[in-house]
Amino acid sequence: MHVSFRVLATSAAIALAGVAFSATASPAAQAAAKTEAPAAHKALTAQQQRMADCNKEATGKKGAEHKAFMSSCLKGEHAAAPAAKVTQQERMKNCNADAKTKALKGADRKAFMSTCLKGDAAK
Repeated sequence: MHVSFRVLATSAAIALAGVAFSATASPAAQAAAKTEAPAAHKALTAQQQRMADCNKEATGKKGAEHKAFMSSCLKGEHAAAPAAKVTQQERMKNCNADAKTKALKGADRKAFMSTCLKGDAAK
């Protein structure tokens, strides 16, 4: 019984020392964890995107006017409600397909992809 108590006490001491060491000796790891957290943001839901778009359109409005505008905009009654945007992934897929059908190579392809991804290319 005396040996098992010694083993238990030793393992508890090692565990506590490890916790104390990790809490004080790893600010770099904690900083890395904090910098990774913003990169893991999820895409906005449709309602969140609508709220952001309506908020942008409501700049300059105050008080009751702002409240009424936001109410109608969020209900979809506002005429300037934006249509669904093409995602970057869809844009990349479309531009790649266009570049392939035009058989572009090298610098020509690079220039085409640049303008296409910016949305400047006429299709």
